[in-house]
Amino acid sequence: MAQLNTVIHQPARLRIMASLVALEDKPQIDFSTLGKLLKLTDGNLGAHLQSLEEAGYIKIHKKFVNRKPRTDISVTAKGRYEFAEHVAALKQILS
Repeated sequence: MAQLNTVIHQPARLRIMASLVALEDKPQIDFSTLGKLLKLTDGNLGAHLQSLEEAGYIKIHKKFVNRKPRTDISVTAKGRYEFAEHVAALKQILS
């Protein structure tokens, strides 16, 4: 039986990963857009992104656009794999 991923299983992180994996036509999303999409505060989103980054599931890219800071987030290959494994574990539980 597949195992649930304890990092991804937390509801906010599960929603973050689902959003990033669904971005097939775009390689990344900016911090503000992701926060608005998921209705998370900047502090809450930042804390969850840090946990996902430490696990190697996402990559955080910081840059300046028109002299303003911009943070983009993308899912890594490891993150895609672990998310798919977590979803498979959830499906096993449900069946």
